[in-house]
Amino acid sequence: MRDLFTEIWESVRRNKLRTCLTGFAVSWGIFMLIVLLGAGNGLMNAFLRGGEGVATNTMKVYPGRTSKPYDGLKEGRRIELDDKDIELTSGKLFSQYVDDVVATVGTNAQVSYGKKYTSGYIEGNYPSRKDIDRIEVIRGRFLNDKDINESRKVVVLPQNMAENLLGGDGAVATGAQMGSLHLGAEGDGKKVDPGKLVGKYVKIGGLAWKVIGITKSDMSRNDNLFYAPFTTVKTVYNKGKAIDDLAFTFHGLNTEKENEAFEKEYRAAVNLYHRAAPDDERAVWIWNRFKQNLQMNKGTKILSIALWIIGLFTLLGGIVGVSNIMLITVKERTHEFGIRKAIGASPWDITKLIMAESVSITAIFGYVGMFLGMLACQLIDKTVGQSSVSIMDEKVAMLVNPFVGLDVALEATLVLIIAGTIAGFFPARKAAMVRPIEALRAE
Repeated sequence: MRDLFTEIWESVRRNKLRTCLTGFAVSWGIFMLIVLLGAGNGLMNAFLRGGEGVATNTMKVYPGRTSKPYDGLKEGRRIELDDKDIELTSGKLFSQYVDDVVATVGTNAQVSYGKKYTSGYIEGNYPSRKDIDRIEVIRGRFLNDKDINESRKVVVLPQNMAENLLGGDGAVATGAQMGSLHLGAEGDGKKVDPGKLVGKYVKIGGLAWKVIGITKSDMSRNDNLFYAPFTTVKTVYNKGKAIDDLAFTFHGLNTEKENEAFEKEYRAAVNLYHRAAPDDERAVWIWNRFKQNLQMNKGTKILSIALWIIGLFTLLGGIVGVSNIMLITVKERTHEFGIRKAIGASPWDITKLIMAESVSITAIFGYVGMFLGMLACQLIDKTVGQSSVSIMDEKVAMLVNPFVGLDVALEATLVLIIAGTIAGFFPARKAAMVRPIEALRAE
C-alpha cells in the first residue's frame, strides 16, 4: 500500500500544474454543490420560519355564493354560516377526525380610553384561536373558557391600538394610523408600554370592557382586529345564529388523498344543509392548512433535488477533467506499463494504480472544496443571513441557518468516491488491456 501511494505521489509531482488545474475543477464542483445546498436550506428555513407555531392540522370554512342551481334555487345565492354548521362540524358525522371547533362573529366598533379613541373590528372568538392562528400575547392573557361560559365583557387588543389609546397629544388614532408599527404613541413620540392598559377598562359600543391582554401587532392580519369572547359579542351585538366563519383542528388525515376525500364529504354535508349542490365548491370555501403544508413540503423537496442536480452537473465538469488527465497519464506511461506487465504485473495491478490515483486526486481536492464550501456557508450566514426584508411592515430574514448537515457531507463523500472511481475506471481499463509487446514499442 505504501508503494502504491509513493507511485501516486511521484506521478502527481511530475505533473504539478496539470494536477492542480484538474483538482481545481473538482474543488469548484464540490464547493458549488455545498454552497447551493446551504443557500437552499437557508432560503427554505426562512420561508418555513413564518409558519412556526401554527397548527397545521386545521381547516377554515368561509361562506360563498352558489355557482349551480339546486333544489329549485338559482345560482348566485349567498350562503350564510350559522350555529348549525358548528353543530354539524363537531357532531357525530365527523367526530372520527374533528377535534376542536371554533367560530368567529364580529362587527366594526369604536374603542375609547379617556379622550383617545380609535376604530377597529371586534371579533368574538374562542381560546383555541390563539394556537390555530399563532396569535402572540405579549402582555396579560388571551381568552379562556370562563370568559366564554360567563359571557364576560373582556377584550384582547393589538399592541399598536393599545399604544394609540395610551399616548399622544389628543389626536384621533384612525385605522390608517394603525397601519404603522411604532414604539411610541402618535403625537408626542414618547415610548409607551402597551401593558399598562391591561386591567383597565375601555369603552366599546357604549359599554365598559376590561382589557385582559395585548397581542403582538402582525401586519399579515388585519391589525385593527381585536378579540372578545364569542358568546359576549353575539349577545351584545345581537348577532342571532349567524357566524362569519369557522375553523377546526383534525387528526387521522395524513395524506393529500385522505384530505381531499374528507373535504369532499364535508363540503357535501354543509352544502346540503344550505340547500346547495353537494359538489358546488363555491358555495363554501375550505382552506386546508394541512394540505397546503404537504404541498409546501413537496415544493421544498423539488427545490432540494433541483439544487443537487445543478451541483452535480457542476461537479461533472471536474470529473470529466480527471478522466481526461488519467487518459493522458495512461498514454504517457504506456511504455512503463508494458515493462510492468512483461515482468509479471497483472492487469489488476495496472488498473488499481490508475484508479487509486484518480480517487486520490478527486478525494483530496474534493475535500478542499467541501471545506471551503462550509466556510462560504458561514460567511453567507454572517452577511446575507443577518439581513432581512420588510414584508407588510414585518421584518423577514432572507436566509436562516444556511448550512448543510452531516448527512449531506457523507453524501458528498460518497459522491466523491463514486466520481473518482468512474473517472479512473475507463483509463485504467484501457491501460490494463494494452498488450506488453505493443506497450514496449510505444514511444
